[in-house]
Amino acid sequence: MSYGATDSLRTVTLDDVRGAQKMLSGVARTTAMEGSRQLSRLVGAPVHLKCENLQRTGSFKLRGAYVRIAGLLPEERAAGVVAASAGNHAQGVALASSLLGVRSTVFMPKGAPLPKISATREYGAEVRLHGQVVDETLAAATEYARETGAVFIHPFDHPDVIAGQGTVGLEILEQCPEVRTIVVGIGGGGLIAGIAVAVKALRPDVRIVGVQAEGAAAYPPSLAAGRPVSVDNPSTMADGIKVGRPGDVPFGIVGELVDEVLTVSEDELSTALLLCLERAKLVVEPAGASPVAALLSRPGAFEGPVVAVLSGGNVDPVLMERVLRHGMAAQGRYLAVRLRLTDRPGALATLLGVLSVVDANVLDVSHVRTDPRLGLTEAEVELHLETKGPAHCAEVNQALREAGYTVIS
Repeated sequence: MSYGATDSLRTVTLDDVRGAQKMLSGVARTTAMEGSRQLSRLVGAPVHLKCENLQRTGSFKLRGAYVRIAGLLPEERAAGVVAASAGNHAQGVALASSLLGVRSTVFMPKGAPLPKISATREYGAEVRLHGQVVDETLAAATEYARETGAVFIHPFDHPDVIAGQGTVGLEILEQCPEVRTIVVGIGGGGLIAGIAVAVKALRPDVRIVGVQAEGAAAYPPSLAAGRPVSVDNPSTMADGIKVGRPGDVPFGIVGELVDEVLTVSEDELSTALLLCLERAKLVVEPAGASPVAALLSRPGAFEGPVVAVLSGGNVDPVLMERVLRHGMAAQGRYLAVRLRLTDRPGALATLLGVLSVVDANVLDVSHVRTDPRLGLTEAEVELHLETKGPAHCAEVNQALREAGYTVIS
């Protein structure tokens, strides 16, 4: 399978996906399918998690990158390949190129997380840092391709890439033949397009549902318009699906084969990531948790058995810490309170004693004495507390009021 510029909009068929599966034998892992009792109880039907976060390089991207590069002509391989990515696609291209003996150059934003930069280099790519956002990085990579003759490897807008990603769909049908609904996160659309091609050809009764982050949801307006349209300044913590415009090739497939596209909020994404970590013991990036977020927010909308595709697990540790805190806050497990005390010895200790009685864990204390808003004998204290949920938050606030404290916020 190799497509040139003149036939880059060719459709993708089941035979293409099956050919990709043979090509990926011994290269990509057949990733695990794990059941989730909590999600199953919530949905009222069996829910399984397809763990592409456990794939080589930590995401499904290796599948499409390898098939695309393996399909190049000898003279194209000799010229090398180039890609632009903030993380997952970069690592997939780097490893695929190394396995195939092809020179690779990957452009990454200057602000890309250091672990992703290091991993891409370790997989064998030459990394060039350019631009602050992926659009600038993409422009630099395409210019490099024009200047050097290197083949640009698009992350989602090519039939070979879509065929490679479609092998996830074949594995789902093999591992869960009774599946009724498959839920997949959408960025540019390569993964869901490939899955839809494979699954609908073999099981047209299976419902395919896509999920986008609210702040980067280009597919709903594009599908309404009947053509790909851009979303200005897409914004979401889920950088793996932070794409401002659908790809031309996947858009045609999604419009024909995907049954529904939903959106989820940042709170829902962070809550889903926290659930994956706490209950499924799986490290998943926000984009990979988007199908779980959809299940949590609309549990009655899915006929089971359901398969949710966890597309990746390459989450920066700094982002993970912030997202987990955000997820705990969304569940009412964090409480921030600000109040004023009489500035005298032992006042703070007395306050902490009240909190200890109601079993609130103090994470952080900020103590201000010099603000001009304060009286001569006053001090202001802001506390960040870990709680056990909304009911416990109400109990903490009640205990503070009964102790005579006025909570400002």
